[in-house]
Amino acid sequence: MHLLLTLVQDMILAAIPAVGFALVFNVPPRALVYCAAGGAIGHGVRMLLLAAGVPIEWGTLFAASLVSFLGVYYAQKLRAHPKVFTVAAMIPMIPGVPLFTTLLAIVEIQRSGYTPELFSTALSSGLKAAFIVGALAIGLAMPGLIYYRRRPIV
Repeated sequence: MHLLLTLVQDMILAAIPAVGFALVFNVPPRALVYCAAGGAIGHGVRMLLLAAGVPIEWGTLFAASLVSFLGVYYAQKLRAHPKVFTVAAMIPMIPGVPLFTTLLAIVEIQRSGYTPELFSTALSSGLKAAFIVGALAIGLAMPGLIYYRRRPIV
């Protein structure tokens, strides 16, 4: 019961930045519901995968791919470009905490000097953030890689 309540709360809170980002880029009002749903579904799926023990990088890749395929489906249904739905839905999955941890460690290294612990924190958090952003980019590109290839793979 606790997981379900946390999941619903997480999905509702993830829909808010997805809609906010969509509003900044003048997404049509009829598409805002789909942006919110995409953000909620993506973040919710990732949270469930994390609860099941999947690493965050792989969970992000799966969730981003799922949202991208749903975005392509709804884009065809509503005659819009898929990026209208998918890019805004990826925003809640941006790795803010690892990026912030990396920056704090780098600033602390500059302020007080090099220590192996700070360097390790900066490197591990930076790599984690880079892999999560990479998973978002690959997941966002997945429908294009699968459906819209112009030439056969050799």
